[in-house]
Amino acid sequence: MRFNEQVLTRAPSTAVANRVLRNTYILLSMTLLFSSAVAACSIIFQWPPMGLIITLIGYFGLLFLTSMFRNSALGLVFVFALTGFMGLTLGPILSYYLTVLPNGDQIVMTAFGGTGLIFLGLSAYALTTKKNFAFMGGMLFAGILVAFLMSLAAIFFQIPALSIAVSAIFILLMSGLILYQTSAIVHGGETNYIMATVTLFVAIYNLFLSLIQILGIFGRE
Repeated sequence: MRFNEQVLTRAPSTAVANRVLRNTYILLSMTLLFSSAVAACSIIFQWPPMGLIITLIGYFGLLFLTSMFRNSALGLVFVFALTGFMGLTLGPILSYYLTVLPNGDQIVMTAFGGTGLIFLGLSAYALTTKKNFAFMGGMLFAGILVAFLMSLAAIFFQIPALSIAVSAIFILLMSGLILYQTSAIVHGGETNYIMATVTLFVAIYNLFLSLIQILGIFGRE
């Protein structure tokens, strides 16, 4: 009787987790395609890069609106607005690598493939082992905050060595964030697929940027 009760209580939570996971991956795929399309348009039409202030205001503003309306259909609108905006900021960066560096196309494709392999590998690990990575939450939050401040310092003071260090740190942090968010969905810690999508998208975006920066520094001819 006790076993039956456990089955009855666990079944709904498992069903919810599976639904959130399915919706997250569907929405994540759509936002990745949309963001890539915006980035491609930015490259084709040679849209100029936005300044740091506009980028930060746009990103955090849209992130705030997405979080505010995460439980309504309007949240989906802001998810695509946020990911499209991030694709817009990515376009000029990719354009630089593709047009300025002689081996830029190889760097971009290598970063793209590496990002995909890391995401798929870590997601598969979290899903198959079902380990709970909730303990990483505090460390990831603190680490991302410190790395973000370090990245601003690297931009303002033009310190190449610091930029490399920040990129390496972000690769580790975004890898941990993928494990943490996937685990949270599996174990019921995240029940909102909109916010789960945003977290995974941001992790993939920063992972790609960090890889392309490191490859660009060490892969220049």
